[in-house]
Amino acid sequence: MAFNFVEELKWRGMLHDAMPGTEEHLLQEMQSAYVGIDPTADSLHIGHLVSVMMLRHFQLAGHKPYALVGGATGMIGDPSGKSAERNLLNETTLRSNQEALKAQLSRFLDFESDAENAAVLVNNYDWMKDFSFLDFIRDVGKHITVNYMMAKDSVKKRLSSEAKEGMSFTEFTYQLVQGYDFLYLYQNHNCSLQMGGSDQWGNITTGTELIRRIGGGKGFALTCPLITKADGTKFGKTESGNIWLDAHRTSPYKFYQYWLNTSDADAEKYIKIFTFLDRDTITKLVSEHRETPGLRLLQKRLATEITEMVHSKEDMENAVQASGILFGKATSEALRNLDETTFLDVFEGVPQATIAKSELEDGLDMIGALSAKTGFLGSNGEARRELKQNAISVNKEKVKEDYTIGVNDLINEKYVLLQKGKRNYFVLVTE
Repeated sequence: MAFNFVEELKWRGMLHDAMPGTEEHLLQEMQSAYVGIDPTADSLHIGHLVSVMMLRHFQLAGHKPYALVGGATGMIGDPSGKSAERNLLNETTLRSNQEALKAQLSRFLDFESDAENAAVLVNNYDWMKDFSFLDFIRDVGKHITVNYMMAKDSVKKRLSSEAKEGMSFTEFTYQLVQGYDFLYLYQNHNCSLQMGGSDQWGNITTGTELIRRIGGGKGFALTCPLITKADGTKFGKTESGNIWLDAHRTSPYKFYQYWLNTSDADAEKYIKIFTFLDRDTITKLVSEHRETPGLRLLQKRLATEITEMVHSKEDMENAVQASGILFGKATSEALRNLDETTFLDVFEGVPQATIAKSELEDGLDMIGALSAKTGFLGSNGEARRELKQNAISVNKEKVKEDYTIGVNDLINEKYVLLQKGKRNYFVLVTE
């Protein structure tokens, strides 16, 4: 093997629990492992990333990774960590989501090469769709007792919760279906290890039990910790919701900003989990960061590494440049290079006023732009004063009172950025 996979996870803080014998099993020869991915959206979010990084490390260690898209289980809903049942999807939506997820996973895993350990994408709908209910309860259900299923934490938590709806039989059977996935992959793909978040331990061990009872073999389980933030707020969530890997759901700029705004304590943890930087590089980075925390070296490196990995080098460089516009000495050219989505993300929450485009065709005088037409400044007198003091910029360039704003000043053919001093912004929107 290229390196010891379990040891790699340990120093990166990515190992929560592993069944006895797992490390030795992986050191014998190339093995196969899988991670289940919920296909209820057409994009992964950063909550999925730890499992995906585990698969990538697994492949780098010389093993064969399987990404299992849960088409069948996505139709049921997993009770683990949930307080309510999820919406069920039809096959057309699931297949569409599967293709989108594979494209994102391809940024991390090698699916295409002819290497022996090339990654494989499978969908449990393919082997569950023709399985009749009677066949399933006869061939699989009889091997696992209700007592065994009831003892699982995910089941106990839902049953003991105060939620009036309780837990449906459909959800209760989830661990059997997931357990059968493991058995199927063991029997058909020689897959001996299932990995996932620590909340999946109960479902994974049901699979190892089925492998023992039906397959007459030995399956292994390995979990990573659920990622938390030092301040107690939920990892991967913002006021506007999940941080997605899809650029249309979360722009590369916002994605970059999420990591850039990580606390020092979290950045030290995340740099090990969410990048492939080696141990020496990370140790040196952490040391440099602790000496001069104000430079935020750790956050910047984390944000650039993961943005380039998920999106592209160009997206990452654009995000870095855009991040300097609000707080750095950005140029007018950098501002004009922003696409509309990024422009709106950068200036989200900045006050704005809408004027007719025709006013710019005739030329808009600066006093009108600053006061009468927009209300950016309180009065014409204040506008004149600030212009005399060289405190006003249009699209990041200083202007005087005699400047006229025209259609050539429009960014993305729609916006003009006004600025007073260093941090006081206003957006003119034309229509």
